[in-house]
Amino acid sequence: MIHRMTVAELFPPPDYAHAVVVEAGRRLVFTAGAVPLDADGTLVGAGDLAAQTRQVLANLRTALEAAGSDLDQVLSSTVYVVADTPEDLGRVWDVVRRSGLAAGPHTSTLLGVSCLGYTGQLVEITAVAAVP
Repeated sequence: MIHRMTVAELFPPPDYAHAVVVEAGRRLVFTAGAVPLDADGTLVGAGDLAAQTRQVLANLRTALEAAGSDLDQVLSSTVYVVADTPEDLGRVWDVVRRSGLAAGPHTSTLLGVSCLGYTGQLVEITAVAAVP
């Protein structure tokens, strides 16, 4: 059974779900990329990697909680950062490491990219989590 979820407390996504739960012995949640938008769709933390990362993590937590999980249940994540230096990637990773997402440990990939989907967006995180 697959249950695709759009979370009412988050900005309505264009053509994707906030999370997908698959029941196959153990329930898993596959999240869409959490982005630094508030519930009204306004960018949070323009130009600020740390502020955007905190908003992304808050939105990721909201999506996971709606699916019955949380950051400490994440099995795998991918962190995308509009950056071309290891220092900028490190600024984002420092915020991630101080969050509940680091409770795992889980598998994670940190990537520097040239562009993300929303104007001014600098950070996005996708994750797969277990549902306890």
